[in-house]
Amino acid sequence: MHACTRFLNYVALRAGQVRRLSVTTTLREKDTNKYFVTQPIFYVNSVPHIGHFYTVVLADVIKRYAGMQGKSTKMSAGTDEHGLKIQQAAERANRDTLSFCTQYSNRFRDLQAAANVDNADFIRTTDPHHRQAVAHFWNVLVDRGFIYKGEHSGWYSVSDEAFYTELQVEERVDPSTDKRGMFAIESGQPVEWVSEVNYKFKLSGFRDRLIEWIEGSQDVIYPEIRRNEVLAWLRAGVDDLSVSRPSSRLKWGVPVPGDDEHTIYVWVDALVNYATVDGYPWGDNKPSFFPPDVQVVGKDIVRFHAVYWPALLMAAGLPLPKRILAHAHWTMGSQKMSKSKGNVADPFEAIERYGLDTLRYFMIRNGGIADDGDYSADEVLVRHRKDLAGQLANLAARCSSERLGVKLDGFAALGQALQRDLDSRDITLHALLTELPDKAKSLFDKSEFGRGLGLAFDVLAEANRHITENEPWTLVKSSDPQQQARLQVVLFYSLEAVRLASIMLLPTIPEKANRLLDHIAVDTSERQWVNARFGAGWQTPGPKQLLPGVATLFPKLA
Repeated sequence: MHACTRFLNYVALRAGQVRRLSVTTTLREKDTNKYFVTQPIFYVNSVPHIGHFYTVVLADVIKRYAGMQGKSTKMSAGTDEHGLKIQQAAERANRDTLSFCTQYSNRFRDLQAAANVDNADFIRTTDPHHRQAVAHFWNVLVDRGFIYKGEHSGWYSVSDEAFYTELQVEERVDPSTDKRGMFAIESGQPVEWVSEVNYKFKLSGFRDRLIEWIEGSQDVIYPEIRRNEVLAWLRAGVDDLSVSRPSSRLKWGVPVPGDDEHTIYVWVDALVNYATVDGYPWGDNKPSFFPPDVQVVGKDIVRFHAVYWPALLMAAGLPLPKRILAHAHWTMGSQKMSKSKGNVADPFEAIERYGLDTLRYFMIRNGGIADDGDYSADEVLVRHRKDLAGQLANLAARCSSERLGVKLDGFAALGQALQRDLDSRDITLHALLTELPDKAKSLFDKSEFGRGLGLAFDVLAEANRHITENEPWTLVKSSDPQQQARLQVVLFYSLEAVRLASIMLLPTIPEKANRLLDHIAVDTSERQWVNARFGAGWQTPGPKQLLPGVATLFPKLA
């Protein structure tokens, strides 16, 4: 019996009831040492902007941080290439649709390389193996009785590729055309009334289980403001989800298996990518990394990832993502970025102007998880000048001068001794250095890297104050052994601050942080998170020599 016939017969017998299937899967639990981070797949209707860059870098920082903790890591990236919006854009450009997609997909692939993303698996929804995976996923939902055919009416946004209810739209004047129309409140995009026969997914039957899943963990959707939004949507009631469009309207997509008159809804198609990149359908094999440990998305697509996606996984009998991180957006001049306003930043141009690691640092330090960040060329320069050059590199240069006679070979023992015998002049800085790793980790674990790095730079500011007050350039002139011993203590505290901050910066500015650790003779084997604690540096046997030129790591920018 054909799959389509099977599910129609099932619907007729069960009259729309939802079977209570377990959320768990027959797949074995994955290795806890494996860590899977996903980027959203970007829509190929335009070139990358600075918001895409932020998402890419944030996901990369999360992956690198997990790797520093000894995890075996995987990250997915890619492009979402199906849907009516793409079909219409290619038609307007008088282009073959696939070549149109390829052009823009290549730019997003270029962005991964330009951003120094650490080994992401890049997927296109037009890839044949993904289309096969989507068809298989559809058939699983059919066989398990969660898809039926029915009439659907609602307000549809071509831009969002989504239906909205009466409560989710409003009538207003479009400022770009001065014409009155209906618009989605959530996204601001125009909507049109659509009535059509299509296939529907029994989303309503998963409402209670979705609420239970979200309430079962405080961090499964982060930040809390997004978690509360999702819970409010669910508690207000959930309708069944239209999961196909008539092929007469939408041809550019994956056909419904056994029914070429319908095309699978672009969001079902897109969401399956997170399984495809790990080899779905697995059959008798075990997935290597699925489910994702962290799914990085923008706040505008949290509903699709925190409602539709877990419900689809529940229906398919697959495990749910561990965490959905829905970050905020970027504005410019406190206004939403828009091509029509001319306030969209090109990430490729910004990298060329400021340098990659400076831009990565600014985006992570100033980017918002709960609240929108504001992109400003002046602020990028301020972060470079005051933080990276003024606090970090300047401190490293001040304490690594050859004339100060740093004795790195004794630093391992000195670090241990200072935990037992503390000078009153060092109490404040010692406490900050000792407390920093745990405080930063508690924020990094929530993906609040900007706030965690803020703590690290607060400690660097104190370390700069400490070296100024203790004047190692004066101590080095004394022949008194006690003064010489004091000199090494002062230099140790400065270099320890640089070492800890540099290790914490490795996920964010990997190239410059590694070079700085090279300068202060930290062995490559001592650059994991376990080494980011007071007194844990310079343990590797053998001579250690500071390298010159640290002040040039962050040259002056115009």
